[in-house]
Amino acid sequence: MSHINVTINGRQYRMACEEGQEARLLKLAESFESRIGSLRGKFGEIGDARLTVMAALTVCDELLDASARIRTLEEELAALRDVRVAAADRARATQTAVAAALNSAADRIEKTTQVLNRTIGGGVAIG
Repeated sequence: MSHINVTINGRQYRMACEEGQEARLLKLAESFESRIGSLRGKFGEIGDARLTVMAALTVCDELLDASARIRTLEEELAALRDVRVAAADRARATQTAVAAALNSAADRIEKTTQVLNRTIGGGVAIG
């Protein structure tokens, strides 16, 4: 377990994190600090606790919006997968039908060729 110091709203906090996650935790703290700074710029000095709560609510709002968007994208992805599977099934069915039609045509051509060969072979020799 690693420990790092982060600054949020001008205060230092000692935080624990998994090994290798130090940079991520610092980035998260910087992002949150930036939100607090942005809110302070909009609303002025309205109290540290209030700024922190407002920043947390802003993050939660974005998280809820992102979660809803992810759900929508997952539903769209599932629908696209269903369409892709149906299209692949149709393509296989079409391929099978085309192969059957080509085989049938080849059989008919072969039979016609045999009939023509018998007709021509049984005809009058030219010479």
